[in-house]
Amino acid sequence: MHEKIKAGVMDAIRIRRVLDRMATEILERNRNLKNLVIIGVRTRGVHIAKRIARLIKEMEGVEVPVGEMDITLYRDDFSEHELKNMVKKTEIPFPVEKKDIILVDDVLFTGRTIRAAMDSLFDLGRAKSVQLLVLVDRGHRELPITADYAGKVLPTSHREHVQVKLKELDNKDEVLITEPVEFKRNAPGRSRTRK
Repeated sequence: MHEKIKAGVMDAIRIRRVLDRMATEILERNRNLKNLVIIGVRTRGVHIAKRIARLIKEMEGVEVPVGEMDITLYRDDFSEHELKNMVKKTEIPFPVEKKDIILVDDVLFTGRTIRAAMDSLFDLGRAKSVQLLVLVDRGHRELPITADYAGKVLPTSHREHVQVKLKELDNKDEVLITEPVEFKRNAPGRSRTRK
């Protein structure tokens, strides 16, 4: 199965602008920055979380702690065998108890990833508040979960995929809408070349 690009939604400049906007919104909403921590959901959510923390430091001169969360063990859509091969590290080097937490992911879709992240978070302690930041909200929710900060709301069909590429992992920043393409095989006994 291959993917064809249907549309380029955001480039590096647009991504930078929406991150600037969301960082400003966080500052407007959270007056006590000393109580604020940011936790990124692996993998791309971690890099977005780090960028948001850098922007807050540039704007306010306050260093907001950043943690990394792997929610694989909390997911309900993988078998036990699949989970064993997929688990990565959760690294949250600070207490979450009574903190204002910004949970960060790249794409909000059904809501199941965020539900798993919140289950994982609650196992670590009782936060004062949890806010959700996503780069793209593509709709199709199966659970009552809404982003507090969304870079772009992007209506999509179930067949379409949203690909977030970040320079830390993919050497460039962009958001694409792609769609699976199935290549039809030649019928048996037919020549592959035309004469």
